Formats: sequence, C-alpha cells, structure tokens
Amino acid sequence: MSNFFNMDNKFFTALGRIADMIILNVIFVVCCIPIVTIGAAWTAMYYVALKMVKNEESYIIRSFLKSFKDNFKQATIIWVIFLIAGIILGVDFWVMTGVTAAWGKVFFYALGVVALMYAFTLAYVFPVLSKFYNTTKNTVKNAFLMSLRHLPWTILIVLITYLPLIIFFFLTQIFFVILPFWIIAGFGVQAFVSSYIFVRVFKHYMPEETEMEETEFHVPIADEDSKTDNE
Repeated sequence: MSNFFNMDNKFFTALGRIADMIILNVIFVVCCIPIVTIGAAWTAMYYVALKMVKNEESYIIRSFLKSFKDNFKQATIIWVIFLIAGIILGVDFWVMTGVTAAWGKVFFYALGVVALMYAFTLAYVFPVLSKFYNTTKNTVKNAFLMSLRHLPWTILIVLITYLPLIIFFFLTQIFFVILPFWIIAGFGVQAFVSSYIFVRVFKHYMPEETEMEETEFHVPIADEDSKTDNE
C-alpha cells in the first residue's frame, strides 16, 4: 500500500506526464491565438515535447517561452510562407474542381502530389527548427528531405499531425464531440507521441550524446548545428 503513495511509482509518473501535456497544450493554444504566432508556438511545443520524451525537461512553461522567443522570427517567416503557399494550393484545388477537360484532371493530380509534399514538409519543419540551428532555406530543405528519407515514419507522423483535419472532413460529428478534449490536451498529446518518432529520425543527424558538447556537427543534408539547452 505504501508503494501506491510513492510519487515515483508508475501511476503518479503517468499522472504527472498527463498534467505536463495539458500544460503544454494550453500554452500552445494560447500562443496560437494571434494566428501569425502559430509557427513559433508549434516550434516551442516540439522543443518541449522532444525534451519530455527523453526525460530532459524541467519547467514546461519556461522552456516553451524560451524557445518561443529564440525562434520567433525564423518560425514566423516559415509559417507565413507555408500559410501563403497553403492558401494558393487551396485556391488552385477549388478552381480545378470546376475544370472538366482532360488537362484539368492531370493538373488536379499534379496539385495533389504538390499538396502531399507540402504536408510532409510542414509536419517536419517546426520540429526540425526546434532541434537544429540553420538558415530558413536549409531548415525547409532539410525538413522536406528528411520526410522523404524516412517515409514510413513520415506517413505515421502525418496521420498524427493532421488527425484533427482528417476527423473533421471524414467524421465531422465525432470531431465536435472530441473538440473539447483537443482544446484541453489534444495538441500536446499529438506532439508528445510524434516526438517519439522524431527522436528516432533525428538521431541519424546527431553526434553521440557523449560528443554533443565537444564536436561541431554537420548534417549530411545541409549544415546544421544541434540545439542544446543548459537550463
């Protein structure tokens, strides 16, 4: 019985992890409200989640705000680029649905391929930004190439990342039932689960843990330095 009240047992550890994901989710949602800050909030959420899965995090809010501030400019530029590109893609799809000619179908399917590559890159770009220092161009490039190099994992990441949209379009009634859960914890849970996969992917581009602070690291895709936290 005494083991049950031990704060290090599995029950209290799991309870604490759930609380962490709720806190992470709430601060993410709040920081997304201005819309233009979504990129910085997305990056900060993964900065914390990646540390959580490796049991490295200490203070959720402080770590989140640190990453939010440090990556704000670059993440916002990337987010605006993807937002504009997404709007253009959406308009193109809407226009092409009214075209019945054969060339219209070819163009429609070509757009589908572009949209898929867009979805792959968007799912990776902010986690990559949260983990590596790099230029904006190379961050986007590396996110795209990583998504193709690790395609089986990418498919799973995409399903997790875009799960709310998938449910909204195909199971609309269920979406509104689970919406309260998503607002409270959903994005935090998604980031936490996806981070287990990203840790496996990113380890291919990281030096050995024992060499992390002694060796400058260069990713074989484009030069990147891993981000470390000395909190």
